[in-house]
Amino acid sequence: MARTYFGTDGIRGRANGILTPELALRVGMAAGFVFHRGEHRHRVVIGKDTRLSGYMIENALVAGFTSVGMDVLLLGPMPTPAVAMLTHSMRADLGVMISASHNPFDDNGIKLFGPDGYKLSDAIESEIEDLINTDMSSRLAQPAQMGRAKRLESVHARYIEFAKRTLPRNQSFEGIRVVVDCANGAGYRVAPEALWELGCEVIAIGDKPDGFNINHEVGSTAPEALMAKVREVRADIGIALDGDADRVLIVDEKGHLVDGDQLMAVVAESFQDEGRLTRAGIVATVMSNLGLERHLAGRGLSLVRTPVGDRYVLERMRADGYNVGGEQSGHIILSDYSTTGDGLVAALQVLAMVQRRQKPVSEVCHCFDPLPQILKNVRYKKGRPLEDDGVIKAIAAAELKLNSHGRLLIRPSGTEPVIRVMGEGDDRALVESVVADVVEAVGSAAAA
Repeated sequence: MARTYFGTDGIRGRANGILTPELALRVGMAAGFVFHRGEHRHRVVIGKDTRLSGYMIENALVAGFTSVGMDVLLLGPMPTPAVAMLTHSMRADLGVMISASHNPFDDNGIKLFGPDGYKLSDAIESEIEDLINTDMSSRLAQPAQMGRAKRLESVHARYIEFAKRTLPRNQSFEGIRVVVDCANGAGYRVAPEALWELGCEVIAIGDKPDGFNINHEVGSTAPEALMAKVREVRADIGIALDGDADRVLIVDEKGHLVDGDQLMAVVAESFQDEGRLTRAGIVATVMSNLGLERHLAGRGLSLVRTPVGDRYVLERMRADGYNVGGEQSGHIILSDYSTTGDGLVAALQVLAMVQRRQKPVSEVCHCFDPLPQILKNVRYKKGRPLEDDGVIKAIAAAELKLNSHGRLLIRPSGTEPVIRVMGEGDDRALVESVVADVVEAVGSAAAA
């Protein structure tokens, strides 16, 4: 059943458009009531990225949570994985991250974590959503039972220490020159400090957030600035985070981009050699390149595919006992350490693997040659373009052309009004042709 507020990654939309103070207030009240179970004093932790609208949403959520009797601990700007970790570490009933991840500054979002540090299930999100539009006045706490709010200081140091402890105690990156792009987002403080504490020579970019510049021409969705900086300063490696630091891409010493598929291959190989894989394979989404699947098969490993969204990857990992998974976009989930994608932790693991092999990043992180893959987005304002007869016929014709020489994937985005059209195969010209045909048909339907 379609839901009004929750998408594939919490609630997301334009600040003061879809995501208003009133909605945030009601989300706080509804989520607070759902997690107000037992006789103990209830607690929620709230983190955010660096968007200007974070202040507005944070205050509205505080009002909602305290009104139903939950104490609120405010973390300030912190990565999404840090909020997940601290929710569990601080024995909170609920964790909240205010972020729209890689979206521009004028969007924002609300992500919720349970007391175990994992994102909420669809069932619990639906329970919260059912309450949002109801009259919750009868659920308000009595004056003496209202919650308190407190801003915590120096919590960033706790997350840095957590990230460092995913490495051997004597691990040092002395002599490695790193450029880290923090996307002017939630990792702007913790990522450079963690790398410096581990001995790196750190050059930081995208580390001066002003409320408006998050993800603007920096970060994992705009890696050109990092690629240029790596070449300029002759760095050994570049690390690109996104706005809430739950995803990472790498740039090698030549200034070439390394995507999430290659990073998952590196980690899978290393874990397999060390006997650390809990299952003979990894979990990724339908977007991951066929080259990754073939490479893993050559090592006797499987690639289990899920719908797009790191939550679906994690759900499959937990259900089937895998400890490595992720997305081509850079969500790397290492469940031995984290309950969600963690850009900093994944970057540290890759750095350690590079150091152990004593080879440049360009060699360590190029595990396979990807098949030609074309991804195009078609934006639409209303309607359901994929149900148009012309689009249906174009997709069928494209699949017939590809036959067994590739694959075609068309899906609506779960976070914005966009249809994503992806094709891949051994013949680039054929892939480009079929993708162009489908994009044209979707575009015509969207404009109708």
